[in-house]
Amino acid sequence: MSDKDSINQDGAESRTENSNDFQFAQPAPVASNKPPAWMWIGVGVLSLLALAVIFVLPGIVSEYELPLERRSDVATSRPAQQTEPVSTISPFEEAQRARQRKEAQDILATLLEHQDELDALEVASWAPSDYETALEQASIGDEYYRTQDFVNAANFYVDARDQLQGLLARVPQVMETTLAEGQSALAAGESGIAEDKFSLALLFDPESAAAQQGLERARSLDEVNSLFADADQLAEDGEFSAARDVYRQIASLDSYNEQAQARIDNMSAAIREAEFSRVMSRGYTLLDAGNPEEAIAAFEEAADLGVNAEQAQAAIVQTENEVANAQINALRERISEAEANEQWQQAVDLYDEVLAIDPNLLFATQGKDYAGKRAQLDRLLVYANDNPERFADPAVYQETIDVYYTGRGIENPGPVLTSQLNELESLLEVSQIPIDVRFVSDNFTDVVLLRHGELGLFEQKTLTLKPGRYVAVGSRAGYREVREEFVVGYGQTPEAVVLRCEERVVATSR
Repeated sequence: MSDKDSINQDGAESRTENSNDFQFAQPAPVASNKPPAWMWIGVGVLSLLALAVIFVLPGIVSEYELPLERRSDVATSRPAQQTEPVSTISPFEEAQRARQRKEAQDILATLLEHQDELDALEVASWAPSDYETALEQASIGDEYYRTQDFVNAANFYVDARDQLQGLLARVPQVMETTLAEGQSALAAGESGIAEDKFSLALLFDPESAAAQQGLERARSLDEVNSLFADADQLAEDGEFSAARDVYRQIASLDSYNEQAQARIDNMSAAIREAEFSRVMSRGYTLLDAGNPEEAIAAFEEAADLGVNAEQAQAAIVQTENEVANAQINALRERISEAEANEQWQQAVDLYDEVLAIDPNLLFATQGKDYAGKRAQLDRLLVYANDNPERFADPAVYQETIDVYYTGRGIENPGPVLTSQLNELESLLEVSQIPIDVRFVSDNFTDVVLLRHGELGLFEQKTLTLKPGRYVAVGSRAGYREVREEFVVGYGQTPEAVVLRCEERVVATSR
């Protein structure tokens, strides 16, 4: 409803109410053709509002008619004597146009904020074409704005604003691309490009550690490249220690330079390699000089350097094998000598030394078994020959016969074994030939020959006994017992065995 309609409606209602009042209170007065006073007041107010819209409002908003080119002051550009023409636009249309202008200005304000942000991010260096396109759209909007076509101006401003927003949305992707380009420039040794890229990345994100690191590296890149050339030349000349020092200097300038750290490691490895070769050479020199133990110590030192440990360990094994082979060969010579001399127990001990070096040597295991059996036979023969009196015992005699025939069964016996067997054979034969033995007593002593029988009382008696060891015991009441041990045969037969109990036993009372 328009203001005019509202006013008319209010007037009608007012007239209706008054007529009713007059109907019930008093007779109606005579009607008058003159308009009421309140109507004249309303018309005056509306006239004032119309004059304000026509003359005042255009002056207020005239400053913003050209958003991208600030409008010069109207008062200075217009002749003083010129007067504003009377507007033919209705107040409602003027209000609509003001609202459209306000909407266009709001959009333009956001557009300008985006433009400021992008200018701060140096958009012209990474999206010049898209940025220019957006500004061209804004300029077209300006042209519409100058002609008071605020709707089309707003549309072009929106288009430009959205394009700028799109550019701002691309910043993270551009940031990533810029960092990658900076890293590529670093790798290519292009310090200027790298510094520009990382500086731009810091505009996008001042807190970016990658950009800060890259910028720091870019600023020292020229010096780093120069040092790399020096260090590489030193390395090529074999000056590994000096080269490593320069590479370490590079790492101190650029702690993120992986190439410098890798070359430091390479130089350290080269230094160890050179030291390894020197120590190994010393070890082989010692080995050639006949000092295998010192050579092994040198090889072990080389193995501890941390390079080519397998090679050093192989040299140690080779040297140990050579030492072991030399030791084994020396022991074999001693074994052969001991076996030739029929020193079988010594041969067994030497075989044990060989097996301690290498327990899998077949000649040592077989040789020890044979030498052990010969050593056992040697001990039995020596014991038998040293104690022939034991042959008087039938069981001992039979065991000794077995030992004798075992020895005789050996092929190619040496002179020691042959001598032992011949001696034993003689002793065995003699052991079976009885010998007369004379016993002497006092006819008061009771005599017993152990393992033979009682001899009784006698003054003299002769017995025929096989060679061997015997024990005779004499006893007499009131006298201390006597005991005589003697050997028959083998050149030890006594002239007489005397048994007399002559020492009295004194009785004591308790």
